[in-house]
Amino acid sequence: MGTVENYLQHLEGKGFQFQEDAIGFIFFGKHYTNASDEMINTAIELTLKAQKSFDGSFYVSLLETLISNKINTRKDAIRFVKEKELLVI
Repeated sequence: MGTVENYLQHLEGKGFQFQEDAIGFIFFGKHYTNASDEMINTAIELTLKAQKSFDGSFYVSLLETLISNKINTRKDAIRFVKEKELLVI
């Protein structure tokens, strides 16, 4: 997926529009959790799949949950949310 900036551009190219507050939440979560770009991008992806739009508080909560459970890859994140039944994807 690359950098967070590239991923956001990719999503915008697919029609997702991120308001300034959403961008703020994304980068707040990144700095707050010190998560990798891969984990930030995964949290954005899972938030969009679960909520059908970007929900900043859902995203930050999901990201905190993934990081606190030492989830480091997209594959592990998807497995984790399915096993814990946090999301149906």
